[in-house]
Amino acid sequence: QEEKKQLTLKVEELERKLETTSAQNIEFLQVIAKREESIHQCQLRLEEKTRECSSLARQLEMAIEDAKRQVEQTRERAASRERAAQSKVLDLETQLSRNKTELNQLRRSKDDAERRYESRLQDLKDRLEQSESTNRSMQNYVQFLKSSYANVF
Repeated sequence: QEEKKQLTLKVEELERKLETTSAQNIEFLQVIAKREESIHQCQLRLEEKTRECSSLARQLEMAIEDAKRQVEQTRERAASRERAAQSKVLDLETQLSRNKTELNQLRRSKDDAERRYESRLQDLKDRLEQSESTNRSMQNYVQFLKSSYANVF
């Protein structure tokens, strides 16, 4: 009976330990369930963040491509404007050269005309002087004739 009593005590003690262990197992299972739920929630958030990152990466790639296109278009417009400006500069330089040539020709023509007019003016002055000289000579001759006739008559 003593043995039976000890075995009963041992069984009761083991049953208490079993209950305690069962309670701990239940607690551990609850903790594990909570952790698994937490892990599941974290995985869901991770998947959501991954999708969001993928979406943002695509948007970034599209924005980069758009920026590259805009840069290329801007470069093309700038190159086109530069070519147009260079063409206009060449046209203006050509026009300036033509205008300088024309101005030089006009200056030469003006100088030639001035020389001709100066020459003609000098010629006219000389002829006027000659004419005045002839006039004076004739007036002197007429005066001489008048005085001669006056002396004769």
